[in-house]
Amino acid sequence: MAKNFAEIGFSAAAKKLQEKHGSRKTYSRMESQTVYSGLGRHEQSFIAQIDSFYMATSGENGFPYIQHRGGPKGFLKVLDENRLGFIDFKGNMQYISVGNIATNNKVSLFMVDYPNKRRLKLYAKAEIVELKDNPVLLQNLDLEDYKFQPERMMVFNIEAFDWNCPQHITPRFTVEEVEEALKPQYEHIKNLEAEITELKAKLGL
Repeated sequence: MAKNFAEIGFSAAAKKLQEKHGSRKTYSRMESQTVYSGLGRHEQSFIAQIDSFYMATSGENGFPYIQHRGGPKGFLKVLDENRLGFIDFKGNMQYISVGNIATNNKVSLFMVDYPNKRRLKLYAKAEIVELKDNPVLLQNLDLEDYKFQPERMMVFNIEAFDWNCPQHITPRFTVEEVEEALKPQYEHIKNLEAEITELKAKLGL
């Protein structure tokens, strides 16, 4: 059964520090009152529009590793309210994350929407799926009109999630987002230039 985020995230050491600094009572209520019941429509909509996320795994030597995963918007797909999945593209062939998951499938995912200053953190158990082993899943995760070399698939079985505080998130925008925001200005400039050209023609300039 899935646990809530606090139950997984708050270690004994974390709770001790919460007690020391005066936040334990608040977080204790959070632990008892918050229950994971699957990803809601708000979370699913958020995940469907991201173009990158960070994934933390832990190696056999105990060291954590954080990897940035990216692709076109929607490359990380919501399979159902408890599962996410994506096609793992061929990369630098270090295989640190995949190797870590082979011995410890517990992962942490961190997703940030910079323009809207939102971030979602999730705990999950990862599953590596070979392309040949599940053609139906491959079809569901396929990305149309995107050139890539698939190597494997990865499925995340969500255990818990929590929305993080938006404080200190600096808004950042992609080239596409900036161009979309400037479209009205571009159109206005285009119309002004056309008017100037027409006026010059009438004045014989």
